[in-house]
Amino acid sequence: MDAPIGHFDEATPAPDCLDELIGPVADAVRNWPGSVPADQIIYVETDPQWADTAVFVEHYGRELLEQSANCVVVAGKRGGETTLAACVALSTTRVDVNGVVRRQLGARKASFAAMDTATGETGMEYGGITPLGLPGDWPVLVDSAVVDLPYVLVGSGRRRGKLLVPGEAFAEIPGAVVLEGLGVAV
Repeated sequence: MDAPIGHFDEATPAPDCLDELIGPVADAVRNWPGSVPADQIIYVETDPQWADTAVFVEHYGRELLEQSANCVVVAGKRGGETTLAACVALSTTRVDVNGVVRRQLGARKASFAAMDTATGETGMEYGGITPLGLPGDWPVLVDSAVVDLPYVLVGSGRRRGKLLVPGEAFAEIPGAVVLEGLGVAV
């Protein structure tokens, strides 16, 4: 099948290639609860040598720069308690950690989680973290601009491979909260 965005050699509905996905992501696809059919979530194989954003879009399609999102793990702290959350924002923006995220989590302080924490708690590879398959008690904060796109390129849980996800599906991820202004122009 042809990918709905980008220029990839192969595109496969994620339910048809669960073996290509890490366990938590495969489980999230297998048990997808949203109204957007799971077979509209597409897996594309990518080469890790093209992982850097500038090189990636040059290789797989320049239009992807405006159609891709990053998923980052943040830690909100208040009174000795730490809350981990995922934030999904367009790759052309930065996550407003000290404003929108901190207020949404009710935290006194918020920051990006350490790489060891992000990978250890998600079971995903650094640089490939995706909002699908995260721990069930985590909030998943999604910028409204992500939801507005027809398809969005996001990590697959590992550095090799990406997911192409209908924008509206991000609002249906368990724990998702769609927020205006989560992603701030760089």
